[in-house]
Amino acid sequence: MPAVQSKTQQEDDVDPVLRFGFRLACSSALYPLEYAKTLIQLGYEPIAPRPGRTLFGARRLMLPNIFQYAAYIKSVDGFTGCFRGLSARLAGNILSSYYGDRLAMVVMGCFSSECSTGSHPAEEIDFVWDNITYEFVDEYMARPAAVPRGPVAVPSGLMYKAVRHCCGVIISHPFHVISIRMMAQFIGREHMYDGLFGSIKEIWAREGISGFFSGLVPRLWMDFCVFTLTGVVTYLFAKYVGGNKTIRGHVNTITHFTVSSILYPYHVVSTCMAVQGSRLQAGNPPMMDHYINWRDCYARLRLDGEHKRGSSFFFRTIVRVPAKVSNAFVPLPEMK
Repeated sequence: MPAVQSKTQQEDDVDPVLRFGFRLACSSALYPLEYAKTLIQLGYEPIAPRPGRTLFGARRLMLPNIFQYAAYIKSVDGFTGCFRGLSARLAGNILSSYYGDRLAMVVMGCFSSECSTGSHPAEEIDFVWDNITYEFVDEYMARPAAVPRGPVAVPSGLMYKAVRHCCGVIISHPFHVISIRMMAQFIGREHMYDGLFGSIKEIWAREGISGFFSGLVPRLWMDFCVFTLTGVVTYLFAKYVGGNKTIRGHVNTITHFTVSSILYPYHVVSTCMAVQGSRLQAGNPPMMDHYINWRDCYARLRLDGEHKRGSSFFFRTIVRVPAKVSNAFVPLPEMK
């Protein structure tokens, strides 16, 4: 019996590692598309638009799709150039995965200590957060309504997962900024952020510690809202509609996609603010306007209708010729 339990525990320990490694491999393979999307979010359009038709047949000026954009990056910097900034992105993902749980435990420990001395019982607080979670839906559906809960010091449910996710975002954000700036060098052909340690030195010398957290607030706000709203909708569906685990999984996926699409402008704002303040051409006029803060960036992008740059991989259209298009247009290949 102990041997069976030991084997099961080993499988539980290995499985998350394999899933995390698979996610890293997939993100690395798809990184050229992420590279192209980042440059689009920054407003850089080096390929001339051409007349075309949208998915519904309307005539518009069409910009290259994300695959043509990635092919253009490859034509300029070669195959290895399509992976500029990948090392910083992977380092951030690994560190956030390793230290996110530990930081979340510290935060939850402080939270539980404050809650235990407050006016609300610990059981009531844990009841609220333990039920609004996707992973505990099956357990909630199977047990009676009145079941004693454990103390809030035991992190569980959506609250702990949300705190852990936010902690991971905070830990990874300095590397996220470095990765974006490495990619943004493509616009001005600079070499300020060629290496990880050189990039850290550049940001520290020019902007101080605040430079490592440029664009953190809109990114954190978007991720927290997406995570929380997805969990709440999934829980409400399971409670009032029901359905098996597969259906609830589909609801979770659809909700996550919908909320992410609605809050996508904050992703664009975070990318722009991550470059704002650097010496890169991509973060300074005339390529990018000077923004007072991320709210000012959001308001002005929305006013210009550029707050959803990069949201579409195909059928990218414009109403007018962009002002920040490169002088040297690169023609698209002829469509047969």
